[in-house]
Amino acid sequence: MAINLKNFSRDQLRELISKAKQREKTLAKDRVKKVREKVLAIVKAVKLTLDEVFPGRGRPTRKGRKLGKVKPKYRNPGDPGQTWTGRGKRPRWFAAALAAGKKDKDLLI
Repeated sequence: MAINLKNFSRDQLRELISKAKQREKTLAKDRVKKVREKVLAIVKAVKLTLDEVFPGRGRPTRKGRKLGKVKPKYRNPGDPGQTWTGRGKRPRWFAAALAAGKKDKDLLI
């Protein structure tokens, strides 16, 4: 199947490329769908479940990873009850202190 591309305008070429990419995506999805159907048919034929065949599939879990608390690293000089670990978004008091000319080293605990 040969197409003479010399006679196509720029817009026609772009449209052709766009349609070709869409077709390529459709073919890829169809291929995955067919393979998935075959796998499910085999799993059902041997009377197993997907969890038995593919253990641990789905969302990964955080098992084994300890998420402990982090000690505060910075303290608000105006209100010593306000602290910040240095992780995540900066608190307003920290940003205000920096804007007032203090350095982050001045706010260390």
